[in-house]
Amino acid sequence: MSVEKVALITAGGSGMGAAAARRLAADGFKLAVLSSSGKGEALAQELGGIGVTGSNQSNDDLKRLVDATMEKWGRIDVLVNSAGHGPRARILEITDEQWHQGIDVYFLNVVRPTRLVAPIMVQQRAGSIINISTAWAFEPSTMFPTSAVARAGLASFTKIFADQYAADNVRMNNVLPGWIDSLPATEERRDSVPMKRYGTSEEVAATIAFLASEGAGYITGQNIRVDGGLMRAV
Repeated sequence: MSVEKVALITAGGSGMGAAAARRLAADGFKLAVLSSSGKGEALAQELGGIGVTGSNQSNDDLKRLVDATMEKWGRIDVLVNSAGHGPRARILEITDEQWHQGIDVYFLNVVRPTRLVAPIMVQQRAGSIINISTAWAFEPSTMFPTSAVARAGLASFTKIFADQYAADNVRMNNVLPGWIDSLPATEERRDSVPMKRYGTSEEVAATIAFLASEGAGYITGQNIRVDGGLMRAV
């Protein structure tokens, strides 16, 4: 790479976030990783980057990560927004507090870091923001109610962001994983997938790496399914 590229990953301590960190490091990116468990900080050190132990629900923690990244490298080329797990219950049994928690986990996890990073990317006239969403954003499942509702909103946010920032060469796209090996495996779920298998975190990470690359330079505002053919509606 002619210019040293930098990727920032939130909730990157395990699962798809960690797989994305490893893949981007392999592609030559310098890494900054945030996670609440401390695993992200350890992973970043392993990969020669920097890490912050903190929450993507904390503006202060996110600012610490962004400030440390800018101090070390002076730029941010890619932001990958991962997430934890929000509340699950029957739809009318979800409390107001749980709905707010779901929005925090699955929607504001994107909005908060984007507020900090997008102005940097605009100044650079380049940047790619990739959000790990869910295959059930458009065909919601009773299994993941707060995720599906919040991430349907995320799809709208992503399109509005793309409309406003495409001219600045700052892109935002969502990756929509289906049944991935970071989730518990069951025969019923496996059989529901046309490919008859769970996807891997590495396959999701490969899609993220593509969206981070120059080859995806004309792609923005999109929702890319990585689900083995599980969802087929437009």
